Amino acid sequence: MSAPPPSLWQNRQFRIYLGSTAFTGTALAMQQLLISWLLVGILVLPATQVGMIQALIGLPGIVLMLWGGAAADRMDTRMLLVRVYAVAWLFPVALFIMVQLDLLNIWSVGLFGLCMSTAISYSSPAQQAILNRVAGDDVQRGVTAATTMSFIVQIFGFMLAGQMETVGIDKVLLVQAASLILGAFAIRRIAALSTPPVQNRESTITVILDGLRVAINNRTILHTLIITFVSSIFNFGAFQTAIPFIVKRAYDGDAIGYAMVMIIFYGGATISNLIQLRIMPLARPGFWFLLMQASRVIVLLLVWIEPDWWLLLFVMFLWGLNMGVTSNLSRAVVQEASEPAYLARLLSVYNLGMIGAMPIGALFLGIYIDTFGEFNAMIPAMVVSIALCLYGFIFTRLGQYRSPYV
Repeated sequence: MSAPPPSLWQNRQFRIYLGSTAFTGTALAMQQLLISWLLVGILVLPATQVGMIQALIGLPGIVLMLWGGAAADRMDTRMLLVRVYAVAWLFPVALFIMVQLDLLNIWSVGLFGLCMSTAISYSSPAQQAILNRVAGDDVQRGVTAATTMSFIVQIFGFMLAGQMETVGIDKVLLVQAASLILGAFAIRRIAALSTPPVQNRESTITVILDGLRVAINNRTILHTLIITFVSSIFNFGAFQTAIPFIVKRAYDGDAIGYAMVMIIFYGGATISNLIQLRIMPLARPGFWFLLMQASRVIVLLLVWIEPDWWLLLFVMFLWGLNMGVTSNLSRAVVQEASEPAYLARLLSVYNLGMIGAMPIGALFLGIYIDTFGEFNAMIPAMVVSIALCLYGFIFTRLGQYRSPYV
């Protein structure tokens, strides 16, 4: 009788991978809060400028995500990550120097955000790809563990970055730089490939066009991508762009207050993921994905009525729960409905749609907030959420889609 396979947690390589995810994930979570609050809370820029800067910072990701994926196919992903993180720590150090020289301004913050966005986008495909290598045959549980770890370290990163007005921006930047250095050392401890990676001769453009063609022909995937893309523009856009202004202007909040909002939001997302782990697989994930679009209107409405601070925090928790469900179900539908030969390419189209929506949402809502006010940024999101639910049930068959694994 053969011995049972070792537990995932007995896999030393996977434990090292989780350690690297903890270090680099902390730095990336700090980046999300740092950029928003440096622009809104420290430099006190108008929403139009903030939206424009966030859009410009996010644009490189649209191209570099594919470029990073192509690079990861052509070399050892471990060495690619080590090289990226070995350079990325210099960016927070550079902004640290700018702070010491009293040169913290729109240009230094914008350049810092652009450089970090470039590093994050280029390294993301390799970070995801190396998981298959260290998890062995236990990929599903490996993905779940890594996702849970990412949410936990996001919360920790928000806690650290939220101290910028208490302990100083310079000290927070040094912690971010140290996290990236430790992440590079952790990745380096993962074993190198015993054989060189197979050379992929397809050009990036060919990969993009082939993935787009398959996505268009598969109606289940196409409609899921459309709904996710449009929802990200207005819903995640409202969270990313409007919430910092709401905390600053309506509640006279500081960096700690904004960090609290982020922690509670991602805490809700973490809990929703843990709940889904216990009840999945769902027979009709498309039905619940569409229903959650409409349910989000209640959350957005509660933000729009300008609630008391304690109620806003509770609403952020509900919003996180909703986001955790919709993001998981959209990805699940795409993965289940994909042909195995095209899975990676279709997921790259999915990721590109998510990334591409962010700068569009930031730019549009930045102008909208300066014109109509930060709370009124919830109105387009409410209208779009209802429209997407109706579109999905009336004009697509997503509501009838059944999982092949149930």
